[in-house]
Amino acid sequence: MNQRMPLDALPLPGPARLADCADAPAVFFADVDANAWRRIAGAVAAGAGRLVAIWGAQDDAGALAVSAAYALDDGLLWARLPLGDAVGYPDLSALFPPAVRMQRAVRDLCGLQADGATDVRPWLNHGNWPADYFALRKPATGTERFASHEADYAFTRVAGDGVHEVAVGPIHAGIIEPGHFRFSVVGEKVLRLEARLGYAHRGVERLFERTPALAGHRVAARIAGDSSVAFAYAYCVALERALGTTVPPCAQWLRALLLERERVANHLGDLGALGNDAGFAFGLAQFSRIKEDWLRENERAFGHRYLFDAIAPGGIARDLDRDCADAMRAQCDRVGRDVRSLRRIYDDHAGLQDRFAKTGVLAPSMAARLGVCGLAARASGVAMDLRTDYRPTPYREIGARRSGEAHGEARGDVAARVALRFDEIDESLRQIRAILADAPQGDVAVQPGIGRAPSRGVGWVEGWRGDVLVALETRADGTLARCHCHDPSWRNWPALEVAIIGNIVADFPLINKSFNLCYAGHDL
Repeated sequence: MNQRMPLDALPLPGPARLADCADAPAVFFADVDANAWRRIAGAVAAGAGRLVAIWGAQDDAGALAVSAAYALDDGLLWARLPLGDAVGYPDLSALFPPAVRMQRAVRDLCGLQADGATDVRPWLNHGNWPADYFALRKPATGTERFASHEADYAFTRVAGDGVHEVAVGPIHAGIIEPGHFRFSVVGEKVLRLEARLGYAHRGVERLFERTPALAGHRVAARIAGDSSVAFAYAYCVALERALGTTVPPCAQWLRALLLERERVANHLGDLGALGNDAGFAFGLAQFSRIKEDWLRENERAFGHRYLFDAIAPGGIARDLDRDCADAMRAQCDRVGRDVRSLRRIYDDHAGLQDRFAKTGVLAPSMAARLGVCGLAARASGVAMDLRTDYRPTPYREIGARRSGEAHGEARGDVAARVALRFDEIDESLRQIRAILADAPQGDVAVQPGIGRAPSRGVGWVEGWRGDVLVALETRADGTLARCHCHDPSWRNWPALEVAIIGNIVADFPLINKSFNLCYAGHDL
């Protein structure tokens, strides 16, 4: 486990423990003052804990607050700093590099400024919002429309003999979301990369405030189509905590089944795309075939190829019948054989290994410094995985193992990220078989009750990219006062900028695909 900071080691008097959920790590909440905000951050950083997310909020009375979520040995700490009508709060970026862009987003959305921050450039406001407009300030005034005045962005300049810039995006040749990448290069060698994201801000966090709480999982599932299960799962756990709802054991196991099927589907697609980016079209053809069969089985069993709305508040929307369970067992055996065969081909293919090995290296020390999470962290030797670190149901019961340990993946290059995907498929297939064999019988859903005092909840789930966080607050009538969804790519995009340094520009598509980060997770 990567975290080494227990809750009782923090300078924090009596944090409240939010309602427990068997299928999610424990969550603690505390309102703090500015001094405690600083001291908690310092203690977490010194104790090798992790910053997960930062977000801002304004309540219905107009009071502002900023929140931070930290991963500790005991679970997750949600520390909230009430600001009243103030707009400044202590900067965290000196302790946690991932805080830089999160704090810039908080400034754009809520008008809250991190005091002492060195990078205060806009992140989500590309110049199309007036300087005094903050998208999450209340009260909402309907649909805001502004004339487009895209502003110049102050990219960091690299000077020197022979240094020139290569600009890529935000519109790309393929079917890809918008993002701009500014390379500073000498010849073909990359000296620096700086990304600019947030081109398609969709108003998702405002949409949550207009959505009934029991329908919010449908919004969460559509944040990123390749992570529909992870976001819906995290949302439902957060809401169930807030409403005091206990999910039936059968539903807890089947939710994990859905999460692992989503993980396998994405790794299959990535392995094919990585082969194709290295000139091995055979890999793309074979993995595309396997993934297509996998997605079709999703639709037969749960009604949707990408498992949209399969998870709902109180459980799951549709039980798994015996015929589909039998088909999944047979499919796991078949896919396992095919993937092992393809792994031998990938491992033995000199051309592929020449492109993969020592390309896009992210050293373990840098991965830890940048707070990298998920698959990218594990491939660089930073061991973290909510399924094994906290062992929620059913991962505790089925003996979940952290992928990559058997092969000692810590090289941090494209080859390591490819190998880890193979490992994760193998482990996920084993977990799916175990769930199908041992899942308890019974109801797959209960109806959550809405009539409850204003409350809060957090869902924290290990998605295929890394840990997905959803933190929400409810009103007395059961509507959502605030819902913040946090994609793991927030912590991994800066790592991509480091991993490309010293490589050639032509290897960027391959390195980028080996991380396969989410654009939409920034564009809420």
